[in-house]
Amino acid sequence: MSIHVLIAEDERLAREELSYLLENEQDVVLCPSARNGDELMKHYQDHAPDVLFLDIHMPGMNGIEIAETIRRANPLKQPLIVFTTAYDHYAVQAFELQAIDYLLKPFDQERFSVTMQRVRHALNARSPKTKAKVDKLIIQTDEKMVVLNPSDIGYAERIDRMIKIYTLKNEVIITKMSLKELEEKLSAFPFYRPHRSYLVNLDAIEEITPWFNGAYNVVIREPLHSKIPVSRTAAKEFFEVLENI
Repeated sequence: MSIHVLIAEDERLAREELSYLLENEQDVVLCPSARNGDELMKHYQDHAPDVLFLDIHMPGMNGIEIAETIRRANPLKQPLIVFTTAYDHYAVQAFELQAIDYLLKPFDQERFSVTMQRVRHALNARSPKTKAKVDKLIIQTDEKMVVLNPSDIGYAERIDRMIKIYTLKNEVIITKMSLKELEEKLSAFPFYRPHRSYLVNLDAIEEITPWFNGAYNVVIREPLHSKIPVSRTAAKEFFEVLENI
């Protein structure tokens, strides 16, 4: 599924930085960017984006006013909104408008990745039809193609330029597929990326234990019984996802 994204940002450097981050996401299609509220409304009408990355401070209408206008104009079909700003005191207003996330400038790659996880989960939840009726996964290894049931996967781990897939049958499959590619193939199933180097089957989690500084470990059930880190930045969404599956 392609995600059509529109950026509204009056600062050229911030606009270019955000465009660069989004262009590296394989499933993102960028709509023309807007420098102010008038341009945004025109591009929004022309392109009907799935997601708005919306700067709060812009000439003319600010981001909060634009979000309110869009929500009133079409309450049945709303784009996801990610507010961007250099200030954190608008967070309450942002979430009152049901923004999917709130990104502070300058943008951080790891924090941006968390935002994109939230965007994909929200879009998948909106579109049940995007959940493929495929119950098998084909993994290319150096020697052969392995056919897996997604439910048999405990977790996957990125190591250098390859990933190891650990199954609940105590098998290890090594492939040169990226972790991002595997995550996309499994988007119709209950998998989550709690850390940039791991992808976890939520149905295979046995327990969750606190670690330190707001981070956690999840323990995968037998026969693996492996501990997988949940980064501090992913922890809040991780628990929200678990509560909603």
